[in-house]
Amino acid sequence: MQKKSEVLFSKYSKGLKSLVRRKQVDSVHVRGEGHQLARQLSALDLTAIGVGTTIGAGVYVLVGTVAREHTGPALTVSFLIAGLAAALSAFCYAELASRCPSAGSAYHYTYICIGESVAWLIGWSLILEYTIGGSAIARGISPNLALFFGGEDKLPAFLVRHTIPQLGVVVDPCAAVLVVIVTILLCAGIKESSMVQTIVTTVNVCAMLFIIIAGGYLACKTGWAGYELHSGFFPFGINGMLAGSAVVFFSYIGFDAVTAAAEEAKRPLRDLPLGIGMTLSLCCILYMLVSVVIVGLVPYFSLNPDTPISSAFSANGMQWAAYIVTVGAVTALCASLMGSLFPQPRLLMAMARDGLLPSFFSDVSTHTQVPVKSTVTAGTLAAALAFFMDVSQLSGMVSVGTLLAFTVVAISILILRYAPPDEVPLPPSLRKSIDSVRMQLNDDSQGTGRKNFNDVVEIVEQSSHQLEDGEAEIQCPLIQKQSTEDKQNQQRRRKIAVWNIALFCIGVLVLTSAAAAEYLPSLLRFTLGAVGAAILLCSLIVMVCLNQDEARHSFGHTGESTHGSVFQSG
Repeated sequence: MQKKSEVLFSKYSKGLKSLVRRKQVDSVHVRGEGHQLARQLSALDLTAIGVGTTIGAGVYVLVGTVAREHTGPALTVSFLIAGLAAALSAFCYAELASRCPSAGSAYHYTYICIGESVAWLIGWSLILEYTIGGSAIARGISPNLALFFGGEDKLPAFLVRHTIPQLGVVVDPCAAVLVVIVTILLCAGIKESSMVQTIVTTVNVCAMLFIIIAGGYLACKTGWAGYELHSGFFPFGINGMLAGSAVVFFSYIGFDAVTAAAEEAKRPLRDLPLGIGMTLSLCCILYMLVSVVIVGLVPYFSLNPDTPISSAFSANGMQWAAYIVTVGAVTALCASLMGSLFPQPRLLMAMARDGLLPSFFSDVSTHTQVPVKSTVTAGTLAAALAFFMDVSQLSGMVSVGTLLAFTVVAISILILRYAPPDEVPLPPSLRKSIDSVRMQLNDDSQGTGRKNFNDVVEIVEQSSHQLEDGEAEIQCPLIQKQSTEDKQNQQRRRKIAVWNIALFCIGVLVLTSAAAAEYLPSLLRFTLGAVGAAILLCSLIVMVCLNQDEARHSFGHTGESTHGSVFQSG
């Protein structure tokens, strides 16, 4: 009985460890055959992907609704505050992307910094977000396309929406066809798809520039009537302006698509942070300029909540401008559709590499150097949803996935700064030796040599990760190790940091839950909020006083490697 209990306990402990095991940053250096993506994207290509994904047609509608209900003429300030808040998340993504430039975005960073169980949750949340988001965008394109044909009744018969009487389901063939076209384009190659993305994004930006220039000219002629109001610049007060910032924050979501192309960037260490920074800066500037012009053309309460920009131009005698605005909306939706379908195959590929999905999804085409099987699977699912389902009821899940991703990325940065995983990257000299031997074995028709080589690589990597001082000890094994007392102090500091990060998360969760739980009595909500704020404040004070870990400076690599997967117990 005792032996059985010991065996059961051993299996139970192994199962728990498997939930918190973490992936090595250098795992992409090992067992890379068959998983090579093409490094062809520059910082400009990454910026086009980010801007195209971020600027959707929502901004063409959002400015009217938010200005009428929350901000008034202060809409520009709301966009600025939301942009600054988005920049905090963008900084986290930029640092992690440059340190861990591999496919998977937030899933990949979570697997390295937190553990497998949370990474699994984030991976499926992102898959749900991309699938539903892409389907919803595709459904929004068809009504706008119908405007060019003079109405939905003028569309070709095979593209017109119609209802299945037996089921009461409204099918949208046009949305499904658009998803299929984008899927084929993504399968053609990363350079081809990024070129089309750049063209579509350029047309969208040009449409927004027309709105800014032509609207500014009209506003100067009319004397900026929207700002000459008795209610002032803040008709809804500071609270209304802040509420508007919370609404328009979602118009900045999309810059994380840049990190999905991390393995395809030419120079990840430079291009990824530059692409994220340029994306957010350009979007924030365009949003602010458009809002300045629109709320200045007409009073905010006169804006049409459905077509605010077109109605603002029509009120000043420029009805023809509605066609340019419609072109901008359609191109924005097309760019957002490409941006939504682009990250999902790479996420499926990353999860398949790590053994969380069948290896089928990790295959990369030798001709186009993109994950064709994952792309076709993701595109087929999105096309089916866009054809059969009204995904507007599920769109709230997109916000949930984004919230989870942004949260775990911020937590990963805290872990990286205060308690980075105990791992030492392979030294550059050893990486070059491994790569040179691998190249010699590429022409080997038998699998025995490659298998033995990979086994040797694993042993070398695992032994190198056991060193305390990284490359210095490999080159100079006589360097003295740190004293036992220093190691104990370091472990003690890391434990304090880990507990404070956990308390920080608990404090945020309690505080936000208390603020959102309107069904609870006021006294209970106030008590929970006070407890959450106290926990949050105490953990912040301790972390500010606590020194950051020195190992953070050597954590990560520049991504110039092959790919694979090796695990480390958490």
